[in-house]
Amino acid sequence: MKKVLMKGNEALAQGAIDGGCRSYFGYPITPSSEIAEYMARKLPLLGGVFLQAESELAAINMVYGAAATGARVMTATSGPGMSLKQEGISFLAEAELPCLLVNISRGGPGLGGIQPAQSDYFQATRGGGHGDYHIMVLAPNNVQEMMDFAIEGFALADHYRIPVMIMAEGTLGQMMEPVIQRESVPLLTDKPWATDGCKNRKPNIINTLHLSPDVLEQRNMILSDKYQEIKRSEKKAETFMIEDADYIVVAFGLLSRVAKKAIMELRQQGMKMGLIRPITLWPFPDEVIHQAAPQVKKFISIEISMGQMIEDVRLAVNGMAPVEFMGRIGSVPSPQEITRRLAQMVEGEIK
Repeated sequence: MKKVLMKGNEALAQGAIDGGCRSYFGYPITPSSEIAEYMARKLPLLGGVFLQAESELAAINMVYGAAATGARVMTATSGPGMSLKQEGISFLAEAELPCLLVNISRGGPGLGGIQPAQSDYFQATRGGGHGDYHIMVLAPNNVQEMMDFAIEGFALADHYRIPVMIMAEGTLGQMMEPVIQRESVPLLTDKPWATDGCKNRKPNIINTLHLSPDVLEQRNMILSDKYQEIKRSEKKAETFMIEDADYIVVAFGLLSRVAKKAIMELRQQGMKMGLIRPITLWPFPDEVIHQAAPQVKKFISIEISMGQMIEDVRLAVNGMAPVEFMGRIGSVPSPQEITRRLAQMVEGEIK
């Protein structure tokens, strides 16, 4: 297979197409707009549907309608747009409608700026809308994974009947790297729940309103059981040099690559550093952190935020070791900055 130089956003869009996506509804917002532009060029040539909705609210409800028919459908946006979509995402989760959501993150709160950030972590992993629900969240750290996770995201969405989100920093969406395009995957065509015409069956009804308290509780129990199954089966993390590490960095997305370079430099200086990179932000890979905790002197959560993932790191460590935080917002720290600050933390020069 040939390698092709692609921008992260375009690689993700091509991965979605290879994963069977033929319907896209969205509204442009920097730094995600190249996804919509790519889909606008490609989908009509494949007999698909591209529609720029009048708003993010309209777009997410169009996703709901297409997903209800069993179509592989996606939308992409950035932080402010994802905020506007939260009610619709809650509806998608309750109705168990599979779809792919993409957040090419920018800084906030409010309009913030188009600089890279990871500060939508709470929104993505806590279910930003109302009610007891979760969506699966994948965090790529290179352009190849932008493509591959789009394919995997649709497969997971169909398998669990759940919205799946890819969350990546704006820098990763804009940067270019060589990628290997994957083969198109076979689609899951057996969706007996879909509203695709009655044919030889009774009508399917997709509804999120449950006036009976018993029915409402039963629906929430069914969803909860599914979430527990996902927690058991789908936690993913990458580990790097943690076997003998005295200090472990936890970082996700593009920042994990920068942290890995810093860790290699500190290893050369004699400091036993390691890295745990969560790949699934929900379900969070707490077990690999918990298992490493007894022999670790300190964990450091490095984020392009003011500190959000650190809460999950602390829960996973469960008091067995100190957990400290290193954060920036609006820029990706350099390997040299991370190396310097980690060395200071290890040596006790800063707390």
